[in-house]
Amino acid sequence: MISHVVGCAMSLTLLFTMFSGCVRGEGAPPLIGGLPGRAAATTSLDGRWMYICDPYDQGRIDFLSRPRSDGFWQDRHPRDERERVEYVFDDSHTLEVPGDWNTQDEQFFFYEGPMWYRRSFSYAPDPARTRAFLCFGGAATVADVWVNGTKVGGTHEVGFTPFHIEITDTVREGDNTVVVRVDNTRRADQVPALITDWWNYGGLTRSVSLVRTAGTFVRDAHVELSRTRPVVNGWVQLDGVGMAKAAVQVTLEHAGTIQVITDERGIARFEMDARRVPRWSPTSPVLCKFDVQAGDAAFSDRVGLRTIETRDGDLLLNGERVFLKGICIHEEALSHRGRAAGEADARELLGLARELGCNYVRLAHYPHDESMLRVADELGLMVWAEIPVYWEMEYTNPRTLELAKTHLREMIGRDHGRASVIIWSIGNETGEDADKTAFRTALGRYVKELDGSRLVSAALFARQERDSQGRLRRMIVDDPFGEVADVLAINQYVGWYHDQPESIRDVEVELAWNKPFLISETGAGVRAGRHGSEDAVWSEAFGVRYYREQLGWALGLEVCDGISPWILKDFLSPRRPLYGVQDWYNRKGLVSETGERKQVFFEVQRRYEACDR
Repeated sequence: MISHVVGCAMSLTLLFTMFSGCVRGEGAPPLIGGLPGRAAATTSLDGRWMYICDPYDQGRIDFLSRPRSDGFWQDRHPRDERERVEYVFDDSHTLEVPGDWNTQDEQFFFYEGPMWYRRSFSYAPDPARTRAFLCFGGAATVADVWVNGTKVGGTHEVGFTPFHIEITDTVREGDNTVVVRVDNTRRADQVPALITDWWNYGGLTRSVSLVRTAGTFVRDAHVELSRTRPVVNGWVQLDGVGMAKAAVQVTLEHAGTIQVITDERGIARFEMDARRVPRWSPTSPVLCKFDVQAGDAAFSDRVGLRTIETRDGDLLLNGERVFLKGICIHEEALSHRGRAAGEADARELLGLARELGCNYVRLAHYPHDESMLRVADELGLMVWAEIPVYWEMEYTNPRTLELAKTHLREMIGRDHGRASVIIWSIGNETGEDADKTAFRTALGRYVKELDGSRLVSAALFARQERDSQGRLRRMIVDDPFGEVADVLAINQYVGWYHDQPESIRDVEVELAWNKPFLISETGAGVRAGRHGSEDAVWSEAFGVRYYREQLGWALGLEVCDGISPWILKDFLSPRRPLYGVQDWYNRKGLVSETGERKQVFFEVQRRYEACDR
């Protein structure tokens, strides 16, 4: 049957905006934000890439800081002994992709600046697949790409989200070279800006691939459960010369098959019967096969169908109240040093969260690798996904706001199909002056334009109220962003950064709005294996004392709808130089950097097991 045109909470605003990355450079070709077809032919370009470390950026500018026309992207080699070329990509200097350079070679541990990557690939024409794309899962932080010495795409300035560049007119039969300049220099107008509490990893930190498609392909597709009717709403987006008025077949497991026709923009919206569709949840993370066929072009995915909403201050999953027993996670691997990437790392991290007793994870403080969201779908873990609007930034700078919006657009563009994602967070611990409130409010409203099917939040501070003896009595959640947020959330470290762990016992929480409330962070630094009394900071015993008080309070707090302790594992941070204890690690992890479980891990695990909320 031909479907009716229907509404969809996943706004078509996203459809029209997510296909352009954050491009710098006048006249630059657009960067494509949507992956061109999940059934397209894909060749991995992961593995060893040659590199040149370039701290003075001489591959881009000359000694007078003028742009060069013969930069490293030319990948030149001397034609004979008379020609002088003062750089070379060489097999003896390689880095693994995906991967950060900081932990692959000790000389780059603290390095911040440009790094040039180079590798070759072979290409053979295929009449069935006439278009070619280079697809980057992420490059930290600013990336420029050349193919066979020709610049392709613009400058991508968002280090945690994917970008894809069409190279159909640049690639040639036979051998080809791709050169990528990646620069992780911190800048005041970027997102994040100059100071964070995590490592500033640099490099091609996520997978790179060559994707080939037909002239017209399925760029993306989406399905979601209606909150008010027993139907699935969805859309399909085609790309190419044949995208208008095209016949498309959509099949969703348990819902059936329908035929739709695209409009002039290559978009078709549809509605399907959802009465037999199983609902995704932490206790039953059912994924349904979702297929789209448009001529020779195909798209395939596995999706969960569920609703998430708030009502009268409650958090509802599939119409039923849910309590979030969570943990925060940074994107650092368990089995090796450095940034996590790929399915194996995701399964280790999220498997540990499940072992802890979690039904929820907060992925801090930036979009994580796509594998994390897909594995979360499989394991039944609800997800808080966040962009790195963090601490101090240039909140009055329009460019900074646009970069933050690009983070949101590209994160949502990639992960809109993941049932695990229930909350989009626009930031962490920003404070609340007028400029910051305007900035955050703009982002919160932008998220709702892009995706009305999920909830919006941010990790805020509470205002503290003390009695005449200076004892903490009340935490008041009245940050102005709460007006826009669907879920209120605060970070609090009572007993670590101030007061004693027992100070939390009688603290009341006052909410300025009748909305769900989360403890988005709480934690204490513990060095694994460190002995000492319950009064000795950094000791295992102090950590157990801290969580005994915090979880005893939070899990019994009627107004609380969930908690995510900070953090699953110790992670690298330039702000943690205490030798013999921190050694450049933030020690608030429930496990060490090598995965050794601290006593706090078992304390949280016991508390979650006993919690019947």
